[in-house]
Amino acid sequence: MAKIQVAVLGATGMIGQRFVQLLEDHPWFEIGGLYASERSEGKGLREVMKVKDHAFKEDTLERKIEQLETKAIAKRCRVAFSGLPTDVAKDAETSLANAGVAVFSNAASHRMENDVPLLIPEVNPEHLDIVKRQRCYKDGGYIVTNANCSTTGLALPLKAIHTAYGLEFVCVSTYQAISGAGYPGVPSLDILGNVHPHIKSEEEKMEAEIFKMLGKKTAKGIDHPKFDMVASCARVPVIDGHMESVALRTSRDASADDIIRTLDKFKPAPQKLDLPTAPVRPIIVRMEADRPQPLFDVYAGEPLRARGMAVTVGRVRQSGNKYTKLWLLSHNTIRGGAGGSVLNAELAKAKRLL
Repeated sequence: MAKIQVAVLGATGMIGQRFVQLLEDHPWFEIGGLYASERSEGKGLREVMKVKDHAFKEDTLERKIEQLETKAIAKRCRVAFSGLPTDVAKDAETSLANAGVAVFSNAASHRMENDVPLLIPEVNPEHLDIVKRQRCYKDGGYIVTNANCSTTGLALPLKAIHTAYGLEFVCVSTYQAISGAGYPGVPSLDILGNVHPHIKSEEEKMEAEIFKMLGKKTAKGIDHPKFDMVASCARVPVIDGHMESVALRTSRDASADDIIRTLDKFKPAPQKLDLPTAPVRPIIVRMEADRPQPLFDVYAGEPLRARGMAVTVGRVRQSGNKYTKLWLLSHNTIRGGAGGSVLNAELAKAKRLL
């Protein structure tokens, strides 16, 4: 069976290059072109490489960057994976969708639009059908977005807990890696030996996106769940991996052991469908007192293609009779970035939307 030709948009950036990493030897998709702005046209990927922890193949590194041009991409590729900056992504992604391309975006531009799925396949796979409401769908084009990198790590355990026990209140504090700020991240003199307690729009994104993803799809849109949530976000001197401290209150009684069992047995749609980039265990619960840690757990996930796609949870404990507390870790540029979009596209193919 011929592989689906795909474009990588923003191939000079960190997320774009994570797309390239995940698409090397993909069983279903094949890179048909790497695209960026005019100033990068003609450069080899090797010249603009930012990902330092993956050994790319020589033929991949020799690929040339092309200028982003809608007609040329639509003629060559069925799918576009977008790692474009938000200010560029909105118009470029709309143009490609209107040209019949299925766009899987990491950008925030379209996330909260009523007819655009904000998708995590383990959390809300049924929301993918929302693309059929998009005007461009009849021509084969549509837009699917993945969530903010910090929201993604939180959404998986919340989905499992909310389904089993309901949620009344969630408080999350994030400790976010510098790679979440894009390459080259935060200047070293601003972050080394420091914690920066403000990430522009991050708290607002978390507090809005989680409700769209955990909501119920209806004929009119998404019916949001009725629990309270507050977020506080900080940047810390870690290269990759967002840590999050969570305190939550469930609607129905649940002990720490109950929560651990629920998270441990969580096996949603991507795992049942055996999607290539889906980790066998989407949530890994660590019982050690000092885990998870980015140094040890940021690349959690099996098989090899799914490294960095699992969310690691630890220190699940009770606080009085009201609250459950836990820590979680997810890889922000893989699970919370390019890997999330690749998994979205795999779900679309499995549902015959490609």
